Amino acid sequence: MVSQAVLAHQLFTGISRQRPACLVEELAGPWQAVVEGRRHEARGGARKRAAGRGPRHQLVFVDRLVVTLIHLRHDLPHSVLALLFLVDRSTVTRAIGEIRTLLAGRGCAVPDRPNLRLRTLADVFAYAQAEGIELRLDATEIQVRRPLAGRGGRRAFVSGKKKQNTMKATVIADAQGRTFWTDALRPRRMHDATVARNEGIDTCFRHFADVEILLDDGNLGLRRDHPGQAVTPPRKGNKISPPEVLEARLRARHRHSPKRITVEHALADHKRWKQLVRGTHRRETLPTTYRAIASLVSDRNTTTR
Repeated sequence: MVSQAVLAHQLFTGISRQRPACLVEELAGPWQAVVEGRRHEARGGARKRAAGRGPRHQLVFVDRLVVTLIHLRHDLPHSVLALLFLVDRSTVTRAIGEIRTLLAGRGCAVPDRPNLRLRTLADVFAYAQAEGIELRLDATEIQVRRPLAGRGGRRAFVSGKKKQNTMKATVIADAQGRTFWTDALRPRRMHDATVARNEGIDTCFRHFADVEILLDDGNLGLRRDHPGQAVTPPRKGNKISPPEVLEARLRARHRHSPKRITVEHALADHKRWKQLVRGTHRRETLPTTYRAIASLVSDRNTTTR
């Protein structure tokens, strides 16, 4: 039998040794409520036994949390994790589904405020305006399985850039590369600006007029609609442009790039978790997986200066 202390090590879970205890304290109550709700639905009414009676869980909550963290970090198969913890594979599958959902609902942590977490785009804009933070926004692609032949929407996941079937996630970070928000993943054929608009970024720009977001060339439409708030690098000059214009635009692009690169660093932190290198599981669970990993990565915001 593998030592449980070894499996809970940072090399397996991807988080510091102090974080599992905090996660247990934070998620034990919501998990118990989920389990009790499922049992109430299964028996069709109120419980007939006293609390604490009945069969015990083969996999206690702490082990369920460790199993989920190892699966997200290293993408180990459920059967392998079941062998390590001496339980059935279906038990591991059920545990990962429960804990992953709880992690995804936590939101992203912010510096110096351990009790505050950002869950919506409006929360991010309100926090940025209150603290005077300049945001960065970018999107990344994750390769996923191609839908089976004959099913609708099969071409929606085809990426002309990657030449693969991918899903796209939009991430917002600050000047230090700390993750503040990520959206629900969408098929790759949807444009970056369209994804941001579907999440309500136009409304946030109107309500929070002091917030600025640095963007790349793929969001020129947002800069047109929200000048002064959505900041993109200037376009490259054409062949007939004067040399001084070309030089000025090139210098402006060089000044913009190092400011926006921190959101690329945030995306790199997410891609260190094997679940986001390539989505080999169901596409329906990938949005929940990404939000769960983003919440775990953002926990370092409260400890890293």
